[in-house]
Amino acid sequence: MSFFTDLAHQYIDGEWRPGKGSWDIIDFNPFDGEKLASIPVATAEEVDQAYRAAERAQQAWADTNPYARRTVLEKALRIVEEREPEIAEAIVAELGGTRLKAAFELHLAKEFLREAIQLALRPAGQILPSPTDGKENRVYRVPVGVVGVISPFNFPFLLSLKSVAPALALGNAVVLKPHQNTPICGGTLLAKVFEDAGLPAGLLNVVVTDIAEIGDTLLEHPVPQVISFTGSDKVGRHVATVCAAHLKRAVLELGGNSALIVLDDADVDYAVDAAVFSRYVHQGQVCMAANRILVDRSIEAEFTEKFVAKVASLTVGDPADPATQIGPLINSSQAESISRLVDETVESGATALLHGRADGNLVSPSVLTGLPADSPVLQQEIFGPVALLVPFDGEDEAVRIANDTPYGLSGAVHTANIERGVRVGQRIHTGMIHINDGTVHDEPIVPFGGEKSSGLGRLNGESMVEAFTTQKWISVQHGRSQFPF
Repeated sequence: MSFFTDLAHQYIDGEWRPGKGSWDIIDFNPFDGEKLASIPVATAEEVDQAYRAAERAQQAWADTNPYARRTVLEKALRIVEEREPEIAEAIVAELGGTRLKAAFELHLAKEFLREAIQLALRPAGQILPSPTDGKENRVYRVPVGVVGVISPFNFPFLLSLKSVAPALALGNAVVLKPHQNTPICGGTLLAKVFEDAGLPAGLLNVVVTDIAEIGDTLLEHPVPQVISFTGSDKVGRHVATVCAAHLKRAVLELGGNSALIVLDDADVDYAVDAAVFSRYVHQGQVCMAANRILVDRSIEAEFTEKFVAKVASLTVGDPADPATQIGPLINSSQAESISRLVDETVESGATALLHGRADGNLVSPSVLTGLPADSPVLQQEIFGPVALLVPFDGEDEAVRIANDTPYGLSGAVHTANIERGVRVGQRIHTGMIHINDGTVHDEPIVPFGGEKSSGLGRLNGESMVEAFTTQKWISVQHGRSQFPF
């Protein structure tokens, strides 16, 4: 596909060029195995070149009138709108996203770009009083300088853009490393959009590479002051450790094991719809997905019957087909891992109400119940189409089960009594929770992030200003200070 081969390069200091590594990252369509592109990896030297280019370009960009910076982002939004059909096709091909998923991702991407446009004008300073006569304290908001962004494969265009656009809007330069499975949608496609929008060379650099080639160069390099990472908690812990050792700020959006709680007074049909979407959207490859569906025992039978029937009706197949609701997992390793997880959980005592099977990277949905309380699967993130149904007796037990996980990203509570839902939600140790809705939500101005092993810091809205700027105190003495010697 020419779309992919045209973008199968490194983008450093405004130049499109091949990487100098001795091996290639191969970009495959996860549904049919078609080779989309071959990209020679960037070396540690090229990562250094990208960071140095960003460093050289950043100060002039920070000094640029924020209204002018905003104009570049406005052009980027228009380009995304104009090329939306082409970008949607790329999402379907590169990551096996369904048509529905591609539309969902692009809708959010445009909303986040609109918010980034406003962010350019958002940083505000302060003048604070001083206990010293004649002194004035000015507190400025200034860009951090250069931001390193590492993005995941599941929503690559959105989740790269989500850090890149605000960082640029606020006067920073960026070096972006997309996931190896989505180097185009998560990386070079953004470079092309911003290049065509008139972003000056050096402000956005994209390095397509792998830790096997560069080690921790992307994290340890002296230029970036902030690393924004979205991915697994295992890798996130490593990122946090390296950043801490080098006194860098890390913004970490990590995994989840969210619970969708259905209380005894819930609208069962509506809760079923919310739970099915929350678990199976994009084949379950979503950090906010409802891994665990907790149902009050008084309505367990009704809920389970309706839930299993709806899941069984989902269409599994070619993501390019508009009728498909569940497409392929990102690669064969993930498909094999999910199949093995289901088999092992059943062998350990769980009951499979639906037992999904793998056909290549397509994995049909599984629904498991009767899990032993100590089942390891209850503690982990499942990045695939597997739902765990867990009954409970009363609110207190629901809260205990929901909190019995190392994660704390999202969640939902279904009930006829909204304030009851809010009270339960307040007891769940999670960064986000939704009453009478699904668990998969992201909005441009609402703080997004998790507790416990689900991350550090927040993104979106004012949180972007906190993430990608720093405060600088400048005092002015209008009179004369008195010194003790």
